[in-house]
Amino acid sequence: MAVPKRRMSRSNTRSRRAQWKATAPSLVACSNRACREPKLQHIACPVCGQYDGRQVVRPA
Repeated sequence: MAVPKRRMSRSNTRSRRAQWKATAPSLVACSNRACREPKLQHIACPVCGQYDGRQVVRPA
């Protein structure tokens, strides 16, 4: 296993950690024409329960 030869300075550590940022989830409109609610991609709609034009789960 690799072991660092020298200690990393605070400024280097903080500038490296500054790149850790969360991104907002991208939402798309539901494919159901009656629903059109925003939902996560590749996930069944929580409002109407449809995915790719098929009913896959019961609506919440």
